[in-house]
Amino acid sequence: MKLIASFQVDHTRITPGIYVSRRDKVPGGWITTFDIRMKKPNVEPAVHPNAMHTIEHIVATYLRSSKFKDHVVYWGPMGCLTGFYFITNTADEIQPKDIEKLIRAAFRHQANYKDEVPGATAVNCGNFRLHDLAMAKWEAAEFLKRKWKFTYPPAKRIKANGRTFFDA
Repeated sequence: MKLIASFQVDHTRITPGIYVSRRDKVPGGWITTFDIRMKKPNVEPAVHPNAMHTIEHIVATYLRSSKFKDHVVYWGPMGCLTGFYFITNTADEIQPKDIEKLIRAAFRHQANYKDEVPGATAVNCGNFRLHDLAMAKWEAAEFLKRKWKFTYPPAKRIKANGRTFFDA
């Protein structure tokens, strides 16, 4: 199988930021997947699953209530727990800096959140006990303090015996 795009990025050089992971043409426009990277992979501790789940609930609710709600397709955690995928649909090309304000506002909202976690009940969530609001607020505040990058570092491609190998 072909190595997918997200594994062709040098994860040893990724730092926190907003990256375009992929853009796909669909009928009526584009689907853009943004990598909202909160942690330096394989260096910093991953976000705890309880905090990640809480950020997912609160930020998803914020994004789907924002003026951009009609463009939000998906907000969800990366399996490595170092960030989130944010998928948008739009007829116009969106670049990471275009959504920087929205993501900063969503994380400020998360960092200052004081209410009950939305959807954190047995009726609304498949694992409603897996939440930690205090840690989610801390993680969001820490992410906001960082200097963000906007361009992926490319993976090195090694060619040998007619095959291409990637370092990430």
